Amino acid sequence: MKYRRFGKTGLYLSVFSLGLMRCCYSEEQMYATVAKALALGINHLEMARAYGDSELYLGRVLKRLQCPREKVIITTKFIPTDKPQLYQQYLDESLKRLQVDYIDCVAIHGVNTWQHLQLLTRENSCLRVLQKAKEAGKIRHIGFSTHGTSDIIKATIETGLFEFVNLHYYFFFQRHNPIVDLADKMDLGVFIISPADKGGRLYQPSAKLQQVCHPFHPLLLTYRFLLADKRITTLSLGASNPGELDFPLSVADEDGQLTVEESAALERITTTLKQTLATDYCAQCYQCLPCPEGINIPEILRLRNLGVGLDMTEYAQYRYQMFENAGHWFWGKKGDKCTSCGDCLPRCPCHLNIPELLKDAHARFNGSPRRRLWED
Repeated sequence: MKYRRFGKTGLYLSVFSLGLMRCCYSEEQMYATVAKALALGINHLEMARAYGDSELYLGRVLKRLQCPREKVIITTKFIPTDKPQLYQQYLDESLKRLQVDYIDCVAIHGVNTWQHLQLLTRENSCLRVLQKAKEAGKIRHIGFSTHGTSDIIKATIETGLFEFVNLHYYFFFQRHNPIVDLADKMDLGVFIISPADKGGRLYQPSAKLQQVCHPFHPLLLTYRFLLADKRITTLSLGASNPGELDFPLSVADEDGQLTVEESAALERITTTLKQTLATDYCAQCYQCLPCPEGINIPEILRLRNLGVGLDMTEYAQYRYQMFENAGHWFWGKKGDKCTSCGDCLPRCPCHLNIPELLKDAHARFNGSPRRRLWED
């Protein structure tokens, strides 16, 4: 296992972090998973107040394992609120559940909108509660997680109020590359959210994607893409049981530059997408926004790129069906809301027939509504 400095926090985190969202359904499930993760060198455990009983179970598990407090780095997250007094309650409850005197890192869970950012920057805010707790030694470092747009994330980082950021950035979603660069320049630790799942459901790759990536497994290839980037500190590994640790951690020591063969495989992916989609390929320039109907055109066309170009249909359906069902966690209306107004057409440098592509994506990927994993 390799370790990297988590930006200005000064902490050294394992390049893989264990996210506890998927192993929070029983104490024994978490015990087995955390025990193996620690034995394999993972030293960072990440959860949220919203992830069921994750805090409660982890507190018990660490006691059972007799794990020295200084050997494990704990991150938890709190949803932003306009009632700052709740943050003191959240913090007191988390400390009690975790059975610790301090929490290494606390993140604002989901700075996804301009309203969220405004809540944090006003004089009497939930962030101020965390700052006072840091001064009192109850927490060590403050950061934020985000599912927001690049402009919101950029503005949040530029406040200078945070020490780390949890965000989406993958080979199949490189829109946030400038954000990773900004975080690096401002010395923020960078935690990548769910590269296996949100990055493409790469634990269940399509046959076509496997063929294009050969001789590499698509999941290991995306891990190598991220690990080779020294701006990134750590990747979330959302194992639900101990067995799910083995495959990803087989590359936990391989954080050097991409090999010629790995780079060639990644280039084949891009070439295949462009050749398969031909004149329907979306280059993800985002010039089609804003849409008068509130449709997240680039994201829908990104999913269409992957679903049509690489047969990543299950992933495209999984993400597409979250539109209109996940609120600010996944913004935008579905493609069937397009009125063919044509507002986007002259702004597209690729001259795509965007209304037709949106309708096609909806026909291919729409289905039963999805929800976020931890929601009732």
